[in-house]
Amino acid sequence: MPETFKLGVLTPSSNTALEPLTHAIVSGLPNVSVHFARFKVTEISLGAASSGQFDDSHILAAADLLADARVDVIGWSGTAAGWLGFEKDVLLAERIEAHTGIAATTAILALNELLALRGATRLGIVSPYTADVQQRIVGNYRAAGIEVVAETHEGISVNHDFAALAPQLLQQRIAQVAAAAPQAIVTYCTNLRAAQLAAEVEQQTGIPLLDTVSTTVWGMLRKIGVPTQQVKGWGRLYGWE
Repeated sequence: MPETFKLGVLTPSSNTALEPLTHAIVSGLPNVSVHFARFKVTEISLGAASSGQFDDSHILAAADLLADARVDVIGWSGTAAGWLGFEKDVLLAERIEAHTGIAATTAILALNELLALRGATRLGIVSPYTADVQQRIVGNYRAAGIEVVAETHEGISVNHDFAALAPQLLQQRIAQVAAAAPQAIVTYCTNLRAAQLAAEVEQQTGIPLLDTVSTTVWGMLRKIGVPTQQVKGWGRLYGWE
């Protein structure tokens, strides 16, 4: 019998985009299944209440539930470390692994690994966030030696509403950012319906689209040794090793 793998995905409670997209991305991999656990996330802002949603204790409790399913890897499909600081996800992955004994990664750790693999120093970002959240993300990349040369944001703070942004609007925003010729464009939120746009965007612009739902999947597959090039039709990042 061929070896099978179970991916465990930590999901913001108000997110309605990442689960169907994640299932679709791995649908061509007959030996891979996906399983989800939610914890409460309803607002994205720089306020204390919003930041408190991402306390490790809440995330570890959800990771415990995934561990009950004996998943092979746990991925946090969320982007909070973009504004809270990349080191938060470094520590979170370590704590999940120590707590459950299961390999762990996150959307942002995988994204930053992809950028490092390509030596990218010029980035474009498309997000639904408010201006202050976006500027915190931009500043964190600048501190890491990566310049955000173009960005768009929608000024939304209600997490549930991010998924209502039409893919056509996201395509327009991506085109705006592409005009600055970044080395990669990131659709920076796992509640955007954008991962499926990668192949078309890359054909039109020649610029890789790194959607954060996709980076989570890429990171999980890489953690457990499943060749990422087996994922077809979801962008150039699959196959970056």
